Amino acid sequence: MGVRSIEVLPGVTITNDRCLILEDGPTAVIGDLHLGYESALESEGMFIPRTNTESVRDALNRIIDRYEPARIVLLGDIKHDFRRSSYQSREDVRNIVKLVDEAAEAVVIKGNHDNFLQNILSSIGINALDYIDIMGYRLEHGHVDSGIRPVIIGHEHPSVKIPGELSGSMKLQCYVVSKKDGVIVIPPFSPFASGNDLNPGADAVMAPALKGCDLSKVDVYGVSDLGLMKLGGLQDVNSLKM
Repeated sequence: MGVRSIEVLPGVTITNDRCLILEDGPTAVIGDLHLGYESALESEGMFIPRTNTESVRDALNRIIDRYEPARIVLLGDIKHDFRRSSYQSREDVRNIVKLVDEAAEAVVIKGNHDNFLQNILSSIGINALDYIDIMGYRLEHGHVDSGIRPVIIGHEHPSVKIPGELSGSMKLQCYVVSKKDGVIVIPPFSPFASGNDLNPGADAVMAPALKGCDLSKVDVYGVSDLGLMKLGGLQDVNSLKM
């Protein structure tokens, strides 16, 4: 059975709410919201229910109620579309950032999807940053590596695949913690964000900071309906069976 939260380093707690908590504030850190996902698909002729923003809003409200953060860091890829967003997508971004700003100090970090993000945020008086330093940790999106350690990033959308005994498999999005290398990777907040399977090894990794880690020494924590699950290292995950 999993648990709701685990303190992985002094003052650094990961949660099954896909949100990392730093004790300074406290500060809630979430990444990869990918707002406007549905609109981007519609422009390509694919139509799905508009549930991403609704799900993000509900999950944010739970985090605000549960952890009472004084500061909330949105760790990049707030928007999904690389291009100029549709009117609805811009409104989704503004409404979610306003929700955060009304509940706590809002810190918005730019990700690789966040072209034109500052244009959207200017109307509500918020500046998008490249990074912020809190408690000695560099918080940045992760598509570019500043080289500063320790660092907390998103971008990777990390997940692991646990094979079944006979067929099929279970995919869990996860946190990756490399104490040795000073790198923490958080899972995406969007329910539509696909996971990047880390099981194959270093060739599967996207984020430069994680590429530089000794993957045999990282700790993996799966996010599941049962709570956080400490899965061990990647080599341990490969030996698990459903």
